[in-house]
Amino acid sequence: MGKIDEYIPTVGQPTIDDLRLLAERLKGKVIQNINSTSVGGGVAEILHRMVPLLKEIGVDARWDLIKGGEQFFAVTKKFHNALHGTSVEITQKDFDIFLDTSRSNIEEINVYGDVVFIHDPQPLALIKNKAENKWVWRCHIDVSEPDQKTWGFLRGFIDSYDAAIFSAPAFSQKLPIRQFLISPSIDPLSDKNKELSQETIDSVLKKYDIPKDKPIITQISRFDRLKDPLGVIETYKQVKRYIDCRLVLAGGGASDDPESTEVLGEVKEAAKDDLDIHILLLAQNDIEINALQRASAVILQKSIREGFGLTVAEALWKAKPVVASNVGGISLQIAHKYSGLLCHSVEGASFAVKQLLSSPDYARRLGENGREHIKNNFLITRHLKEYMLLFLSLYHPEDIVYL
Repeated sequence: MGKIDEYIPTVGQPTIDDLRLLAERLKGKVIQNINSTSVGGGVAEILHRMVPLLKEIGVDARWDLIKGGEQFFAVTKKFHNALHGTSVEITQKDFDIFLDTSRSNIEEINVYGDVVFIHDPQPLALIKNKAENKWVWRCHIDVSEPDQKTWGFLRGFIDSYDAAIFSAPAFSQKLPIRQFLISPSIDPLSDKNKELSQETIDSVLKKYDIPKDKPIITQISRFDRLKDPLGVIETYKQVKRYIDCRLVLAGGGASDDPESTEVLGEVKEAAKDDLDIHILLLAQNDIEINALQRASAVILQKSIREGFGLTVAEALWKAKPVVASNVGGISLQIAHKYSGLLCHSVEGASFAVKQLLSSPDYARRLGENGREHIKNNFLITRHLKEYMLLFLSLYHPEDIVYL
């Protein structure tokens, strides 16, 4: 873990001074984060970095997990897809499974925080334990067009919170509670984002038998249908008709995502006849992900739905040209033709990739602009500041707090 003062060369001394000042105002308050998994996905990744940094500057931040079995996580995966607006059949039995597991967690989990910070729908029902403390629900999902049946069910819990946080303006919903816009962030000093030597990059390529004889196109993501890995393969195939290249599809699963194994099988079936497609199942190896991104000529993020898309920010931080779908929070990170290229289809994505591979100076300029945009808007120090301001605002609702 990087220490807080190690961020000064990147963000400046005044930014760190502001964080210490806000932390002083939170002395004596316990911030209890609760989510469903400690590995896999952006929520766990952010908490792994954020909780230690908050502790270092004097905020008593802690992190707990709910428990759930296979049926529960199958249901919450359905909720996830439905909230993203995809067509999913959710039955009364699904709601009952969610409620049964939630009742067990309500009875078993020790809720001790002055601020209880709930992440995503899985632990949502813990609000039944609300007492005199403050409760915040953090939605990391694109809920701009949610399935109304699922959203209506979850509203029965959300309305009891003190505040809700969304990642993009389009995700805001009509709620009787305060809402805040706080985008996710990356940690520039983490293993996934720090500078790497060429020797390290080359060693990772050698480990996975990925030659450097042609441009590498890469998508880093969980094996999830909403990340459209089959669309990525089709994009690559269209590019390859004109420019010889390689494709790397790398990522892993999460303990609360039971679909990942099935999706991985579909991806392997679609790629089985092409030796230039490299499918890598990485076990949370951030150095290897970092190296693969740095070795790539173009980074793809061809999501169908996306809450934010941290892999976009990671690639832009490395000054890599990015082609990404114009969905969810991705458009906050990419200004089209300035800090990357946005697309709406396989054909659009393949056209953009061909353009970048054919125009290296243009690709380099987009990457440089993208790095500067991430530096100014999506680093963890900004994220820490906005969270602390939100926590303080819960105790001073009469004050106007600009986040």
